Amino acid sequence: MLRISLAAAALALASCQQAPSASEPAATPAFDSALVDAALQDLIDQEALAGGGILVFRGGEEIYFGAAGHADRGEEKPWERDTLAAIYSMTKPVTGVVLLKLYEDGLFELDDPVADYLPEYSDVKVYAGMDPDGEMILEDPVRPLQIIDLMRHTSCHGYGWGSGPVDELARATEALDPRKSLQEMSEDIATIPLECHPGTEFVYGVAVDIQARLAEVLAGKPYEELLIERIIEPLGMTDTGYFVPAEDKPRVASVYTPAEEGGLKRGDNSGVYSHWPQKPVQTNGGHGLISTVDDFMRFALMLQNDGSLDGVEILKPETVAMMTSDQLPHDTMEDYGVIGEKDGYTFGLNVSVRTTTVTAPEGRYGVEGEYTWDGAASTTWWVDPENDITAVFLQQTMPWNSVGQDAMMRAVYQAAGIAE
Repeated sequence: MLRISLAAAALALASCQQAPSASEPAATPAFDSALVDAALQDLIDQEALAGGGILVFRGGEEIYFGAAGHADRGEEKPWERDTLAAIYSMTKPVTGVVLLKLYEDGLFELDDPVADYLPEYSDVKVYAGMDPDGEMILEDPVRPLQIIDLMRHTSCHGYGWGSGPVDELARATEALDPRKSLQEMSEDIATIPLECHPGTEFVYGVAVDIQARLAEVLAGKPYEELLIERIIEPLGMTDTGYFVPAEDKPRVASVYTPAEEGGLKRGDNSGVYSHWPQKPVQTNGGHGLISTVDDFMRFALMLQNDGSLDGVEILKPETVAMMTSDQLPHDTMEDYGVIGEKDGYTFGLNVSVRTTTVTAPEGRYGVEGEYTWDGAASTTWWVDPENDITAVFLQQTMPWNSVGQDAMMRAVYQAAGIAE
């Protein structure tokens, strides 16, 4: 039973809770909102994004909100504070919290085999190459696929984005077809060989979608119902869900993509859940939620506040500490994949965790201990425990890029008097 990481997290949390100094605390510098206003408008002027909004809290208090550009240019619809945006993979941390609530309920241990609860994974195989006849060589995993593997992307389940035979098979199964149930999705994924042995590589993919199916099996109720009951209603996230009703459709932002002649054009929004006329059958754990800056800020503040918000406990402090600390099995890791390409980051449970402070003049400013995860439409959020800063930045620019994120993060820290 895996309780070592939780105990270590609790110890780390306790070590940070020192007695207050007898001297008066240093005053927090004033926040220079004009710097963030200018940085956001520069992004619009440069056609880096069509529109967006950013909300920043410090010390549990709002210190900034700004919006610029359009949610839809053709309709001349400005980006507002209540604009609804598809947050894609920012769904993943939310799913992680749902699953960790069930962990706190004692329904599973992190090192439990996934197959104990989802029997379709009882005979999972690992891809080991191709034979002379063009058939896949498959082998048994060196150890069982564990729940913690799903939460740190070491389960070796990809998205099928590559060109290899496993990717081709993943695409052919169409496991993430929104017309399929989570059960059908999970059963489809279980037929696809793993890209590596569990615990040996960071493979970004459908692991969090499997988490959603696992959660509904553990709780004995549909995942969306569980999400509403455990997260959305307790936190008052009234604008967050997998579907936007007709009366709220005017608030939905459109996705924008690069135009051949330069700048941006309105993308094909037919596949974006926020534009759908009906709710998808598949309520994914890895993507699909639609939200606002205020709604997602409530989720982020809950984590920043050690698992509670406005007197409502969602997670215990030690569980949040575990979630937001390094959980990668470095002794068995052979390839760090996309997390290895993110300078100064490791991975916790459903969030990335910064291991170094970066103050270089260019690129993404960051502070050790910060945790975050982005969405495919270039959205992001982050919690910086050291400086007590929490921010949510929404836009709808695809494919994903970090231009706006980097600019906004640096501007926030400059405005707060932390970065030069």
